[in-house]
Amino acid sequence: MTRKRGLTEEAATASIDQACRMLRLPSIRQQFADLAEGAARDQMSYRAFLAELLMAECDDRARRRSERRIKAASFPRDKSLRAFDFDANPNIDPATVNTLATCEWVKKGEPLCLIGDSGTGKSHLLIALGTEAAMHGFRVRYVLATKLVNELVEAADEKQLSKTIARYGRVDLLCIDELGYMELDRRGAELLFQVLTEREEKNSVAIASNESFSGWTKTFTDPRLCAAIVDRLTFNGAIIQTGTESYRLAHTKAQAEQAAAG
Repeated sequence: MTRKRGLTEEAATASIDQACRMLRLPSIRQQFADLAEGAARDQMSYRAFLAELLMAECDDRARRRSERRIKAASFPRDKSLRAFDFDANPNIDPATVNTLATCEWVKKGEPLCLIGDSGTGKSHLLIALGTEAAMHGFRVRYVLATKLVNELVEAADEKQLSKTIARYGRVDLLCIDELGYMELDRRGAELLFQVLTEREEKNSVAIASNESFSGWTKTFTDPRLCAAIVDRLTFNGAIIQTGTESYRLAHTKAQAEQAAAG
């Protein structure tokens, strides 16, 4: 691209567009005109205007990276902490959740356990905190417990177990949902144990379970293996008890009562 002086406004705009395409600066290309008008109106210096352009590009790249990490996590639906109704479940301390949202526990490789009955907000918090971690720059993966175990069994049968465990071991935060809903045979439980061992004190695991730890023997029928799994999921970690009263059920009943009253 030949550089010229004394370009007309039209030619300058075309040159900027071409340069941004060559340098792969899509945000500057899209926002340049508006930022230039604002800079002229506010009588910004050349240096301040250049800073505005570069920060716009940096901010947009950070946003796109977050979106890619959230997509790669394979969350089944969008859930945010902003949308969580703390008033509906007084068992959950907002201060504790807000502290977890800083993601220091992910940085330290610590575990998180969300324990409570169906409809009490476990999965919402699991996905929302996983999303926060992705937005903070961590690699996150969400998976149902039964799906993870089935994938491990298939990988073992196909002689690909080491690769599969390594893949789950690399992410900074592994979110395992619905742990405890179904009984696992000894082989499945042992394979899951291998994944947890791979991540122990290195990378974080967050789980949501409808069973208290004392009831995990229904899922992991070997008492010693069950104790070892509980140990790995609780050592230096946070435990949030979400209670037994279903928010979803209460919400449905309230809607039905309002409809009947109406």
